[in-house]
Amino acid sequence: MHELGITQNIVAIVAEHAKGTKVQRVTLEIGKLTAIMPDAIRFCFDVCCQGTIIEGAELEIIEIPGLAICRRCGGEVPLEQPFGICGCGSADLKIIAGEELKIKEMEIEELCV
Repeated sequence: MHELGITQNIVAIVAEHAKGTKVQRVTLEIGKLTAIMPDAIRFCFDVCCQGTIIEGAELEIIEIPGLAICRRCGGEVPLEQPFGICGCGSADLKIIAGEELKIKEMEIEELCV
């Protein structure tokens, strides 16, 4: 399960950027063409966050649909896998969305001074 390693990296990056402040929420963007299973990330997130400043944080995952542009006709082609065929018959596609894996944002606990 490569999602465990990916999630460990996500948790490490978030913890580094939080600089010791408790994290309330993490939002990820995961493209449908990445072969990363959001449910596996959710499961691994809870496990990887134990004992860290991220423990108990809400995880939001935004799934980005696959999309390509046909190099022959310029048409947009929705994709469910990293290949496809345009309505014009061409398989020469340039993927423009769906391969993302981003930490979009994180919410940290507000400190009262």
